[in-house]
Amino acid sequence: MGRGERGDLSDAEWERLRPFLPVSNGRCGRWRDHWQVIDGIPYRVRTGVHWRDLPERFGPWKTVYERHRLWSANGTWERLLEQVQAAADAVGEIDWDVSVDSTVVRAHQHAAGARTDPPPAPGASKADKVRTSGRAAVAEPRRPPGGGGERGEGLGRSRGGFITKIHLSTDGRCRPLSLVITAGQRADCTQFVPVLEKTRVPRLGSGRPRKKPNSVAADKGYSNRPCREYLRRRGIRHTIPEKTDGRAARLRKGSQGGRPLGFDEERYKKRNTVERAINKLKNSRAVATRYDKRGYVFLGTVTAASLVIWLRT
Repeated sequence: MGRGERGDLSDAEWERLRPFLPVSNGRCGRWRDHWQVIDGIPYRVRTGVHWRDLPERFGPWKTVYERHRLWSANGTWERLLEQVQAAADAVGEIDWDVSVDSTVVRAHQHAAGARTDPPPAPGASKADKVRTSGRAAVAEPRRPPGGGGERGEGLGRSRGGFITKIHLSTDGRCRPLSLVITAGQRADCTQFVPVLEKTRVPRLGSGRPRKKPNSVAADKGYSNRPCREYLRRRGIRHTIPEKTDGRAARLRKGSQGGRPLGFDEERYKKRNTVERAINKLKNSRAVATRYDKRGYVFLGTVTAASLVIWLRT
């Protein structure tokens, strides 16, 4: 395979990933070279091509697809992202002034049509499991819960067709810290707590992972009591503008309406970091348009795109 092609991992980027890559247990034969396969996955994420149309230099397309699907199911992509974040945090390269937002992604017609049967229960016997052939037979017991039709796979409906929403938090250098996938009609505020709870950067040495940002900025879509109470309970400084109707209701109540909400205009200007991070993610065509049928595979696609952003920032 030729090295140095546009979009391929550099030697330095590969060395940052290599220590954390899974190792084959030997029971299913030798794995194809990680470097070759991993170059194929970002290529597909960046270009959005059909898996079958991957260039031959990446090896068999099915091997690349299976590696991506397996790592999306068992959380390998998320663990790799955490390790790269941990290395950056160890040298003080993470700006913990966090911003939260979401973006809507159009789902291609190929993203519809996933099977609606749920995966087998963790303790189910072989007789209870749905018998399948090919790659699905290996994958189904391992994949996260889903199979509930459109909702179960994070697909929502709009006038233009299927849509998915990516909820994310980012650091002050426009890099995703955590990702959550939902159907497109889900309100932003409903995923505020899950996004922040998923923010988790391990320590390279001993110690608990860092989960608490220095501050959080978000737009008016997150301006409600549950979001603010959650931030106060955790002792996190926050900058969220007050909605016009909320301010009017507070003023009508007079002294019983409480004090005006604090708002730091200079801190709020840094919220553009999450918008810029979304732009970086959507430079990848397989993120800007969802082609993956399964929600967990699309989350793996977005996480792989985020990993590339961290490696190249």
